[in-house]
Amino acid sequence: MKILIADDHRLIVEAVAEKLAELGPGVCFVQALSVQELLDGIGADLDLAIIDLGMPGARGLDHVAQVRRLRPDLPIVVLSGHEDPAVMRAAFDAGASGFIPKAYSPEVMLSAVQLVLSGGTYVPPMMMNPSALPAPPPPLVYGGGTRSLAQLRNVLTERQFEVLSLLTEGQPNKQIGRNLGISEGTVKIHLAAIFRVLKVRNRTEAVVAVRELSNA
Repeated sequence: MKILIADDHRLIVEAVAEKLAELGPGVCFVQALSVQELLDGIGADLDLAIIDLGMPGARGLDHVAQVRRLRPDLPIVVLSGHEDPAVMRAAFDAGASGFIPKAYSPEVMLSAVQLVLSGGTYVPPMMMNPSALPAPPPPLVYGGGTRSLAQLRNVLTERQFEVLSLLTEGQPNKQIGRNLGISEGTVKIHLAAIFRVLKVRNRTEAVVAVRELSNA
């Protein structure tokens, strides 16, 4: 796996690389200290790009959008000191699959990156507000049979659906993580996304919602 880290602070690049090395053996990193180096480093062999917003040569979020145009299939994670939900929303609109404030812990960053690499989207908790969320799927409607479990499968990622299936079996987060080979932190991130899609607040309400969909 090859990951590009674009940030003009070498200490941050080194710290991020050190933590993401825990993704597994064979992970290698390339760095970009400016927007030009970022764009020059976007190649077909990249598996992930982690991009800072305040790099030399940056004009707003143009460099994120440029990377998205160059590699439409490349997962992009924005790592930034900004914690403004409006900035986060703009990053998602520009093509990011995740936004991690630099104030967050290395463990959260690792879990968020794992989520993005599995095909999911990492949304910071501070964005968990309907007006700030990045292009959410249409809300599920219970009662009247207008939605089904099959349709829910199309809304969630494959990994999120696996987590949901084990949740409905009554498994705790730690056991779900063991069964799927992911960290407990990643399980929690998946659950947050699942709760948002189902419009529920906790595990119990999620199980009830799935039962209603199964009977729809």
